[in-house]
Amino acid sequence: MRHTAFRHLTAAILLAMTATAPAMAQSPVTDPGSATNPGPATNPGIQAAPQPVTGEALPAAEDAATEETAIEEDAAMAATLPHDLSPIGMFMAADIVVKAVMTGLALASIATWTVWLVKSLELAAARRRVRRDLAMLDEARSLAEAVTGMDGQRGPAAALVRAAVAETRITREVTAGRPPASGAGLESRVASRLARIEARAGRMIARGTGILATIGSTAPFVGLFGTVWGIMNSFIGISESQTTNLAVVAPGIAEALLATAIGLVAAIPAVIIYNIFARAITGYRAELADASAAVARLVSRDLDRGGIAVVPAQTIGG
Repeated sequence: MRHTAFRHLTAAILLAMTATAPAMAQSPVTDPGSATNPGPATNPGIQAAPQPVTGEALPAAEDAATEETAIEEDAAMAATLPHDLSPIGMFMAADIVVKAVMTGLALASIATWTVWLVKSLELAAARRRVRRDLAMLDEARSLAEAVTGMDGQRGPAAALVRAAVAETRITREVTAGRPPASGAGLESRVASRLARIEARAGRMIARGTGILATIGSTAPFVGLFGTVWGIMNSFIGISESQTTNLAVVAPGIAEALLATAIGLVAAIPAVIIYNIFARAITGYRAELADASAAVARLVSRDLDRGGIAVVPAQTIGG
């Protein structure tokens, strides 16, 4: 009995082991952690949550935005920058007011050099003539001799001699040919005529130099006005483009500064030329004064000799 029961128990154990072995072979081996935390693949109905942006992705996004902004700024600069940054190109791209300022200053500069050329030739010829006439007056011993030396000539010195002759002739007509009791009256009247001729000759030679003083004093301020206007336009461009990039606003500033440069180009030569002419005209007037004094000496010398010879009025050229 005991052996029979042991055999039955052993057979039952073997039968049980034989039945469980195929089931264990067919079941997949899973990780313990996966049993407790099932992944997304085991739950197809639930979507995966979005992954948070890491620190490495932020610089890449910023670089992309910066690159895009730079491209837009380059496009804006290409649209606003003039094709030619030379003075002529900046003039063509300037505002209408700045163009008007530049044109006026350019015309003022042309006027300055025109006056310089014309007045230089005129003043050189006038000084050469008055020096020649002054040398002749210094060599003359009487008014009649001066009239002979001035025969057919023109100019201030000839006008001085002509005025002295005219006054002496009028004096002879008034006094009926009698010599005056005193020559002081005749000398004062001759001196008055000579002073008027001398002043008129000085005014004639100084004509046209006033424009040099005007250009020299006003051209810098006109150029400054163009500069202020151009800078205002540059600030307006900054507000419209919403950028402070120097390459965007530089053309407007360059145009504004070009107006100032043209103003200085017009003003500086005008001031220098005006000062040169002022000194030259002062010297010319001094030479006229010497010629006037020479004529007055001839009149006084003739009076000391007892009278002035009658000289025909048509002897000296007009």
